[in-house]
Amino acid sequence: MGEVGAVPGDHDDDAILDLVPVVRRVVAARVRDAHLVDDMVQETLARMMAARSRLETETLVPYAIVTARNLVASHAQRQDRDRRKAHLVADMGSAPTPEDELLVAERRSVLEEALRRLPGRERDLLVSHEVHGTDTATLAADSGSTPGAVAAQLSRSRAKLRVEVLLTQAGEPPTDRCRPVLIALSSGERRRQRQLDCTGHLLECEFCSELSPALLDRRSNGEDGEVRVRVSRDADVVTARQQGREVATRLGFGRTDATLIATVISELARNIVQFAERGEILVCPVEQDGRQGIMIVARDVGPGIPDVTQALQDGYSTYRGGLGLGLPGSRRLVDEFDIVSEVGRGTTVTMTRWLRG
Repeated sequence: MGEVGAVPGDHDDDAILDLVPVVRRVVAARVRDAHLVDDMVQETLARMMAARSRLETETLVPYAIVTARNLVASHAQRQDRDRRKAHLVADMGSAPTPEDELLVAERRSVLEEALRRLPGRERDLLVSHEVHGTDTATLAADSGSTPGAVAAQLSRSRAKLRVEVLLTQAGEPPTDRCRPVLIALSSGERRRQRQLDCTGHLLECEFCSELSPALLDRRSNGEDGEVRVRVSRDADVVTARQQGREVATRLGFGRTDATLIATVISELARNIVQFAERGEILVCPVEQDGRQGIMIVARDVGPGIPDVTQALQDGYSTYRGGLGLGLPGSRRLVDEFDIVSEVGRGTTVTMTRWLRG
């Protein structure tokens, strides 16, 4: 994978970053939710960067204030509209309906079918422990094993059962690789997940991609504080940038740097939603030669970029309606940048920003 050197930021970027305290005061005076304040400051910053080529220096402050106020006003209007439509929301606390018994029977049937798919020994072990309440010590004595080994086997069997429950309803997977990948996700065994390249498989296999959310929490933190967010819709963009900002803050990045990192993640995630079938954002700590920083990897299954060199030129815009940064703008906000794209297969962008001082 060839590396593309990072491009240093220009004076216009610095002037916009200097406005962050002003924008934060404007938003915080009208919004109480700290996370929402951060989101609006970030969005204001992104819009300023998108418009910087047509703004004079003396207009930066008033433009920033007006932009921030407009964002606050739009949010308030959406909240008011949601309140006025609240009565249309179904009452989830209503009494059970006669159909509930049918649903319970259907779930029981699915579970029984899933159990039948397990190897006989694993099925008997699960039933003895979960249904009859036999403790692990007794099960170990009966099988000539140890309580720890029995507990580990029960955990693996539960992971398989969760997968078989899903497959009972979704049908048989399209490839031989699907079931092992799904079981690795269900068990949470990260070493096994890496061996199977579960991330790559989920990006390529629509069947497993649709089932995987039921087996894992997409917003959970992994080892060493890493965060993975599966991206396929606009709501995932918000999740990715919030999770990324939290990782940056934990690593010691200041508020301004954390906002810039979140802005880069937003741009990459929006590109995935706009152009790719699905993708993911990985955010994780990195350390090299005594330096600490944050690495962002955006990987997607999509059409790819026919001309990467053109896509990295200033003025190139990925699409209208984004944050306006594009790949060139995102590249300026990080210290290291790398992109690999294959037409018809997808794109992987890797960025690193190091802590200063």
